[in-house]
Amino acid sequence: MAEENLGTQGGGGMGMAGTGTGGGSEAASTLGSSKEHARRAAEDLKTAASSMAGEYRGKAEQAWGDAQERVRTFQEDGEAYVRENPTKAVFSALGIGFLLGIIFRR
Repeated sequence: MAEENLGTQGGGGMGMAGTGTGGGSEAASTLGSSKEHARRAAEDLKTAASSMAGEYRGKAEQAWGDAQERVRTFQEDGEAYVRENPTKAVFSALGIGFLLGIIFRR
């Protein structure tokens, strides 16, 4: 595009201020091709952004699924521990609650 602009801006002698024949149509043609080039660039950018968004969406969904599975496993392990050791679980909860009460009291 820079090469196109050099030919129409700087030197060719006959621009819009030339003889009046074809100067306006050349500028309109250049403007039209610039608009078309900008449109194509915008479409390419949109396509690239859409594909990247889809890729990151897939990664995010996979990470969310992995996190849900880890939480489910952690919950099941915790429930199994409490069922196997109810006394330890109750005293541990009381101790943690007591410590948190002291910390938040200050």
